[in-house]
Amino acid sequence: MNVLCSLNGLSVLLCAAFACTLQAAPLSPAISPLAEAPVANDCSPAEVGRISRADMDARLNAYLQLSEEALSMRFKAIQLYAELEARMRRREALSGQDFQRVNQGAADLVAQRERLLQTATRHECWLAVPAPDDPEGQAIYRAGVLLSLSSALILYDNYVQAFLPYRNHAELRRHINQGDKGFRWTSQELRQAELMFNSPQNRQRVRRAIDWYQNLVASPLDTAQIRQSFSAEPYLRQSIAQSPAFQWVKQHENPLRLIGRALQFFSDIASDTAVHLGAESVNFSSRLFGNSVGLVETRRGKLHDRPEVHADLAQTLQAGDILLEKTPFRLTDHFIPGHWGHAAIWIGTKAELQALGLWEHPQVKAHHVEIEAGRGVVEALRTGVEMNTLAHFLNVDDVAILRQNRPTPQSAEERADVILQTLRQVGKSYDFNFDVESTRRMFCSKLIYHGYAHINWPTSRMLGRFTVSPDDIARRALADGPLDILLLYHDGDKLMGDYVRLMDALLQDSDAALSLSSVGNSVGK
Repeated sequence: MNVLCSLNGLSVLLCAAFACTLQAAPLSPAISPLAEAPVANDCSPAEVGRISRADMDARLNAYLQLSEEALSMRFKAIQLYAELEARMRRREALSGQDFQRVNQGAADLVAQRERLLQTATRHECWLAVPAPDDPEGQAIYRAGVLLSLSSALILYDNYVQAFLPYRNHAELRRHINQGDKGFRWTSQELRQAELMFNSPQNRQRVRRAIDWYQNLVASPLDTAQIRQSFSAEPYLRQSIAQSPAFQWVKQHENPLRLIGRALQFFSDIASDTAVHLGAESVNFSSRLFGNSVGLVETRRGKLHDRPEVHADLAQTLQAGDILLEKTPFRLTDHFIPGHWGHAAIWIGTKAELQALGLWEHPQVKAHHVEIEAGRGVVEALRTGVEMNTLAHFLNVDDVAILRQNRPTPQSAEERADVILQTLRQVGKSYDFNFDVESTRRMFCSKLIYHGYAHINWPTSRMLGRFTVSPDDIARRALADGPLDILLLYHDGDKLMGDYVRLMDALLQDSDAALSLSSVGNSVGK
């Protein structure tokens, strides 16, 4: 779909995303400098009337997982570049492990690029036909086109945020330009991808899809359309609306054309020299690179940087407590069903761990530096399980503290077990399969599921696997559960009164919200 500007940039960005940079070698005559992204062979306008709701739902579920994986890879690419660039600036030699990470990242992204490209092109041709007349057909049509546009913009943003830094660094570019057959990726793939990214035809295609999207959000859905909408539609809309490339498009008539010109892709294709960017292009790249968080976050949380809130939580928290949060301004919040979008565990301060007799335990000793720096929040993020400060965690609108107090208060031994089990997860990768029946990787509420292994947690099926959500954790704090609610903030305000009733109301309201009552009126604007 018009989506493809990113697509071709996709391959590039993908490789880009992990330090793959294009080889400065003569172009193969088989590659056209204006190569156009392929249109998916299985894209047929007639499919609009044939595809079932169940089929589209399956495609959406698969894409949500792919999208989260892609964003995670982008963050890792940015982090890796910063680490490597800092070491080279200190004139330190890169290690074999460094090159292995670069090569493996490039290989992973090349593989992922194929999946993203298929997604971005799969429904592009639907724009050539009008949407069906019936609400269900319209929902399928919208979902398909949104799916492709979201995929393309993710890839396009990857190109600017994660690829260009590597491409513009002479030493890293020289390494990437060599390719690595052992990891099954070649510089030829990357050169072709960049050429495709620069194609005017592809930029036209992505612009057409963006125009369609802007018309969509300008026309709110009616009640019948809302009822037939897919639960993933808010996520897709948010993914598009929060894309830095999309935000730039809204302010400039044709920024994609500007980028292609300003980057001067072909001026240095025959020699390994630095890319010279025009002032406008530098500003564009810097804004997108610096706004890597912007893909996930459109504003600061209502509890962010509020000393009185930080003090309230710090005085209430006890080692082993569960933290829940909601961030409606982040893309991930639209991916997680229910009210609460994230969960974490507070493992405590040095004084608390000393009181529990854990400070010299090997599992705790390995994290003395982080704990003494105040990083007592253990959470599973896209980049993996890490330790963060309470101030970092409080960039949210809602927060709750839960503690096991029923049928009897949690013993010191039980709290110690929770803390040690939680610290064992630090450093693990994020589980994009959302499978609670494994321990190799973690996601946020899975961290609580395994940290509090003695509690019987509710589960549900997702993508064919048993999973647990932050709302499932919260439900164990209702009348018949083992958890108490110690503190509750909602929409930036501290709630007082019957916490169980208030929590139940939040969960019930969230269930009602799954009807997508706000689709077309707020998301994407």
